[in-house]
Amino acid sequence: MAGFAVRNPQNQIVKPYQWQATADYTDQVSPGGYYSVCIDNQFSRFAGKLVNIYITVVKYDAWDKYAKEIEELQLNLQNFTVTLGTVERNINDMLNYQSYSRNREARDFALLNDNNGYIQTFSICQIAVIIVACSIQVFFVRKLFDVKLSSKSRI
Repeated sequence: MAGFAVRNPQNQIVKPYQWQATADYTDQVSPGGYYSVCIDNQFSRFAGKLVNIYITVVKYDAWDKYAKEIEELQLNLQNFTVTLGTVERNINDMLNYQSYSRNREARDFALLNDNNGYIQTFSICQIAVIIVACSIQVFFVRKLFDVKLSSKSRI
């Protein structure tokens, strides 16, 4: 608890001194100037106090304008939130598409390697078959034209 008192710019006490835990003061019309605020801690000199002072100035003629600005900001904030949600969805869609493309690329690369191995094996087998077939043909063609000399003549 502490003692509170407020004096207006005309040096009149507008909130008399009272020992309270919290206090507030409202002035309806103010000509402007310096207010004096007294916060007293005389009854508990050795105890620490935390004092928060909040000063709010409200001009009621500007209050409607302020309320409209807040409503517009709320609408802008909602539009901004919707836009951020759309951007986040689009980014997630792009990330999903990139992941799909990477998986498809990995699958295509594996298929390419498998096809290459299959074609290479099949080609080596075909080369071996062609070499064997050529060798057999050469052997039989040579055998066909091979002339054996015999002691008997046919004429």
